Amino acid sequence: MKLGKSANSEDRKKAAVVVGFALIVIGLLYYQLHDVFFPPTTTVATAPTSEPSKPSATIETTQESPAKPSNPAAKSLGTTSAALDPTLHMEAMLVTESLEYTGGGRNIFSASSAPPIDIQKPLASARPVVAPPVIPCPPNCPPPPPPPPPPVIDLKFFGTEILANGTRQAFLLHDDSVFLASVGDVVLRRYRVVAIEGKSIRVEDMQYKDTQTLPLLTN
Repeated sequence: MKLGKSANSEDRKKAAVVVGFALIVIGLLYYQLHDVFFPPTTTVATAPTSEPSKPSATIETTQESPAKPSNPAAKSLGTTSAALDPTLHMEAMLVTESLEYTGGGRNIFSASSAPPIDIQKPLASARPVVAPPVIPCPPNCPPPPPPPPPPVIDLKFFGTEILANGTRQAFLLHDDSVFLASVGDVVLRRYRVVAIEGKSIRVEDMQYKDTQTLPLLTN
């Protein structure tokens, strides 16, 4: 019997130790996880929204009005919605229009207010001009070739016509085009008729300043 009682007492002690250890563990877990599963509730104070004041109906009362305070009233500086006021204030615009520029520097609105700047010219060029070398002509050097001759006037003279006043006109042919020209007339904006004779005419090439004689074509 004594052995049974001692065994039971030891089991109870072990059970008490296990229960106490379990309570300690549960307490620690509750302390660590309490903020996770049960976050603290915070209250945020919201500013009262300003609403436009509505005209209130007048109520006639027979009560006496309270006595006015002896302290002076504060000066009103406006409302927070003044920046959104679309009203055009002409007084402020007139004040800005009456302002005049009185600065001592340059007027950015005038091109003639800038002081003249004297730009000093360089004494010598940064890049000296070097003349090309002169190559002397060797003995028996041939003369340079003459300029090419002007081209032949591309007109053909194939007849004349005498008017009643004695003026003579020439029939000229250029490709398939036929022209009737008097002295002084210009053909194709390039050839000017200088003189008309019975069997030849003289035509000036105005581009090359060259005059040529065109003979009369015969069949």
